[in-house]
Amino acid sequence: MYHTRVHFVSPPLPKPNPSPSSHSLHSRYPRPQLPKSSGGRVSVNNPNHEMDAGGIDSDGREFKNAEEMWREEVGVADPSKKSNWYTEGVGYWQGVEATMDGVLGGYGHVNEPDIKGSEEFLNSLLAERFLDAGRSGNLVVLDCGSGIGRVSKNLLRRYFNEIDLLEPVSHFLDAARINLAPENLMVTEEHKAVNFYCVPLQEFTPDAQRYDVIWVQWCIGHLSDEDFISFFKRAKGGLKPGGFFVLKENIARHGFVLDKQDRSVTRSDLYFKQLFNQCGLQIYKMKDQKGFPNELFAVKMYALAPELPKRVHKSKSKRQVNRPGIIK
Repeated sequence: MYHTRVHFVSPPLPKPNPSPSSHSLHSRYPRPQLPKSSGGRVSVNNPNHEMDAGGIDSDGREFKNAEEMWREEVGVADPSKKSNWYTEGVGYWQGVEATMDGVLGGYGHVNEPDIKGSEEFLNSLLAERFLDAGRSGNLVVLDCGSGIGRVSKNLLRRYFNEIDLLEPVSHFLDAARINLAPENLMVTEEHKAVNFYCVPLQEFTPDAQRYDVIWVQWCIGHLSDEDFISFFKRAKGGLKPGGFFVLKENIARHGFVLDKQDRSVTRSDLYFKQLFNQCGLQIYKMKDQKGFPNELFAVKMYALAPELPKRVHKSKSKRQVNRPGIIK
């Protein structure tokens, strides 16, 4: 998974290095920014409608708006063209090693600040959402675009009783099974990985009301706008009452950046918010990721819900309320 801030350029952008661990623009991990230039900003036709904003691809081509880009990449009423988009995207990742450095695009060192930022965000959400931060319940989470189980292993397994992993790249999921096997972790039976689904996001429908949280990190960029909206509308049915999504993604400064190599799109904050609205999702909370190298795209975390959940009011002290319910 690859995150980066975008610096738009006037001349053509350098093509991504074909090496899987290169500093190219891939949605599975933190992405490097594009170099700045004096004319760097892509024009925005209507600043209030970011999906109408211009964008650029990794070959330097500029697009007037997202509709033009998607029409070319996935076509209109052309199943074969859309199928090729997804096949090529998975195909890219099938050539990447199932290691920390592989799934983080050569940026393995960002794992620690990534998990730290995610934990602080999740901790605040659980403290606000549940009377005891979820310690007394049976919390279930779906890890979308789970890769080798990096986020499940380093974060989710300590807060959730059951984890389901969703990943379309088979050798990544095989590695996740090993990484999360009970014999390889100091865990109790109350905190475990349960299901491993080798299914792409655009084809997955969760079991009804199974999940307290659906965690979507560094993978939604592979979905077209149409499939983005369709996925979240289906996935809402997989949330328990009061459940929510966490989306963590690379953020473009304006409009979007298309990666021709791995078939993914980095969207701007406003672009995301337009899509959330079309999904019928409300933003409960947002947080910027800190501690990443400056050359990477900005990364933002969104807590999303079909309707805004009520914050739980407690009589305990702030220190007690914010104490994470984790296992060491």
